[in-house]
Amino acid sequence: MQENYIKQTEEVPEYTYLNLGPTHPATHGIFENVLTMDGEIVKGSVQTVGYIHRAFEKIAERRPYYQITTLTDRLNYCSSPINNMGWHMTVEKLIGVEIPKRAQYMRVILMELSRITDHLICNSVMGVDTGALTGFTYMFQWREKVYDIYEQICGARLTTNIGRIGGMERDFTDKAYRLINEFIRDFPKAFEEFNTMLERNRIFFDRTINTGAISAERALNYGFTGPSLRACGVDYDVRVMNPYSSYEDFEFDIPVGEKGDSYDRFMVRQHEIRESIKIIKQALNNMPDGKFHADVPEFYLPPKEDVYKNMEALIWHFKIVMGESDVPKGEVYHAVEGGNGELGFYLISDGGRAPYKLHFRRPSFIYYQAFPEQITGGMLSDAIVTMSSMNVIAGELDA
Repeated sequence: MQENYIKQTEEVPEYTYLNLGPTHPATHGIFENVLTMDGEIVKGSVQTVGYIHRAFEKIAERRPYYQITTLTDRLNYCSSPINNMGWHMTVEKLIGVEIPKRAQYMRVILMELSRITDHLICNSVMGVDTGALTGFTYMFQWREKVYDIYEQICGARLTTNIGRIGGMERDFTDKAYRLINEFIRDFPKAFEEFNTMLERNRIFFDRTINTGAISAERALNYGFTGPSLRACGVDYDVRVMNPYSSYEDFEFDIPVGEKGDSYDRFMVRQHEIRESIKIIKQALNNMPDGKFHADVPEFYLPPKEDVYKNMEALIWHFKIVMGESDVPKGEVYHAVEGGNGELGFYLISDGGRAPYKLHFRRPSFIYYQAFPEQITGGMLSDAIVTMSSMNVIAGELDA
């Protein structure tokens, strides 16, 4: 690692080394960059990751399948339900279960609400890092309204553990529907007020346009996905390329940029928020009738009232909790469109109570490797904005 630093020689100016992180407020997480600086100009950067590495993949080898959901919460904790649903769909793919259409639409609503909150956090933080705090504090009240919806559905707010293998743990209540409808009715107006502060702001233009730019070719070489790739002009979206959870039923656009700079990444997320609202409205208006979970008693916990008075329900409850359900041998990969890009789960089963191997494809970990290339030659203040626009989440970066 040391050899990546620019050497001090008599032929070059005197450089200084700056630790950007691991506890710098501008990193918005626990990770570090050691910057080689020539005054205000970044001449090189070395990333240090692993500060909150929690060995999730190794822990998963010792946990029953349904308990792994709580690990996925703590990847990108700004959009936990997307992680939860992605894991459930991976196990369903392994065991060959098709969940009811109603449960799929319910999942779509939750995943799109999660995408909205994820993008809101990223873009409002970009405002903070360019000197505009107001939008951040204003938008956070809308994030809390989404968390009210989560709490009504599953009882949790941030690390949700929402849904189950086989569908949803319960149907949406009348209050949950009311909160969702109120959100999609009231949020767009507030969101457009946030837009007017930044989208056409001259100071924001100067701070973000041509900052942290990367070409489509370089982004693809690094393995970029999500808003960071679409900002470069590549219209790759897992929801369209490999539809899951009935996304093929919905009409929505894939926003793309041109330069792959910080402003394009900001604008792609802005437009995706609008598209998510469209998807949620379609899901609510066309919500199918039927059950909210598949008939898979070996994986889906029976109702608690049945466990107290029905022997068969008690047996299934015990087998599921203790991880005694038979799981077929196999090897599967399933990906969803997370807040930051393609969130993938590569699962190998040897038929045991826990995965033989589970690998998380974490988009933040993949595109963070391009950060030195994006900031070298720019100013320190540009490096901060670039990092914000990439939305590097420490929990997803380290896992």
